[in-house]
Amino acid sequence: MDIGVAIKDLGTYDIAPLKDAILQLSEESWQHNTFRQLEYEVHQQTQSMVMIFTDGSGWPDIEVTREPGWELLSDVAVPLMDEILKDHYPPGGRIIRAMAARLQAGGVIMPHRDQHPSFHHGHRIHIPIYTNSRVRFMIAGRPYRFEVGRVYEINNQQQHSVMNKGSEGRINFIFDYVPPSDGS
Repeated sequence: MDIGVAIKDLGTYDIAPLKDAILQLSEESWQHNTFRQLEYEVHQQTQSMVMIFTDGSGWPDIEVTREPGWELLSDVAVPLMDEILKDHYPPGGRIIRAMAARLQAGGVIMPHRDQHPSFHHGHRIHIPIYTNSRVRFMIAGRPYRFEVGRVYEINNQQQHSVMNKGSEGRINFIFDYVPPSDGS
């Protein structure tokens, strides 16, 4: 969604339960769902643990499904997402995507804009779980460093990319919220 700025800092939240659950995921679970990596070239160097997903077919009448990550993360992710939504967004919408996304050490997510109509209507919220000082999230040509423990909304209608020049992976929990006036 075009939020009028590149990024909004939504503040500090207790992410410890979600962080613990994500960091305990097996390597096998990260490799299970390859849809994003195969469907979207910019995500080839990522792995995802998907909880909720839509490919957006038939927008705005879309099907949102629970994926294998639901069983592994929902107990800790849903209360945190609900708290963030209560603090910053109008009630009555719906979450159409939610996942942990890992960018491997040395990995890049190439510059892009999220094109599907659902991205024009949904708020894209990032919760940094694990990072290093050599990760740069670029939005509209400007670098940003996300801090673990803070939550951010990004303007996914501006060109954005991620570079991980560190020796460790980066993990963000990402979810998309569509408010009730925008297609829910």
